Amino acid sequence: MFRIRSFFKELEPTRQMSEAFRNCIFLALSGGFQDAYTYFTRDGVFANAQTGNVVLMSTNFMTGKWEEGLKYLFPILAFALGVLVADLIQKKFKYSKKIHWRQGILLFEILILFAVGFMPKSMNTIAAVIVSFSCAMQVQTFRKVRGYSYASTMCIGNLRSGTAALSGFIHDRKPEQLRQAMYYFGVIFFFALGAGLGGNLSLSFGMYIIWISCGLLLVSFLMMFKEKIQ
Repeated sequence: MFRIRSFFKELEPTRQMSEAFRNCIFLALSGGFQDAYTYFTRDGVFANAQTGNVVLMSTNFMTGKWEEGLKYLFPILAFALGVLVADLIQKKFKYSKKIHWRQGILLFEILILFAVGFMPKSMNTIAAVIVSFSCAMQVQTFRKVRGYSYASTMCIGNLRSGTAALSGFIHDRKPEQLRQAMYYFGVIFFFALGAGLGGNLSLSFGMYIIWISCGLLLVSFLMMFKEKIQ
């Protein structure tokens, strides 16, 4: 078994820690946690699942509930802005030597999510907007696990890619395809685990529980000081 694992590792090129599966575990846990947090603590708004926000926004707009619809529109716009800001940060600081640009984004995420924990229920809309912005920065910044494109804050793309890889393995019997499928299903599992924890803890402890997500992102931030993996 050890020889087989060593053989597969030798086939894989050296990669950045940002692509390591163990790093993606903490990102996925945090992504699921944030989505459940905003849904259960911040008026039923999704932080990551913007498709759900679009459905709820459109439904409310078409029934004349404009104020309710805006509650879902603002996180959607914040998500788009988060992607834009993360992309601009990458372009400006990609070759920074003091700190990796991905770590800079993680640190920014941690700070703004920590601030969200202090926001009262009267600021639910603003809190949901900030968390959506944070999630967008994360999904734009961390886009690969062991060389495979993935999302750490949502499941639909991972589910499609994982199932397609599994189908390829069933047909071609290539170990690489099975490994690829397991990476995707593993990310989905940890996202679901984070969502389950986030939902239950949010119901029990309220708005402050977002600080657990800060802790998960801090682990990822610290892990990235090790730049390369094999």
